[in-house]
Amino acid sequence: MLLKSTTRHIRIYAAEVQNNELVESENVLTLDIDPDNEFNWNEDSLREIYRKFDELVGAYDNSDLTEYNLRSIGSDLEHFMRSLLQKGQISYNLESRVLNYSMGLPQVTPQGTSQ
Repeated sequence: MLLKSTTRHIRIYAAEVQNNELVESENVLTLDIDPDNEFNWNEDSLREIYRKFDELVGAYDNSDLTEYNLRSIGSDLEHFMRSLLQKGQISYNLESRVLNYSMGLPQVTPQGTSQ
């Protein structure tokens, strides 16, 4: 059975992609970030997510690969994404098909003020 963790914005699979198909693996984790394109990303923010993912996976080194561990990593990454949004490093994609502001309302700067 394919082990996986799916949150609203993070999907982790104990699998590798081969010919556009997920193939189960005990040695490879595949990360799918923001599958619904709910956010605007830049390369630096994506690199931060991947670095955090590597850090979280490393914390489970020498542990069994379990669904619980994957869910814990996925939840931690979801919280990390929220922190990027709150810092303004990523933003909501207002042209996304999904606009539910699941990570909190967008920050709006009042007219006539600057940040």
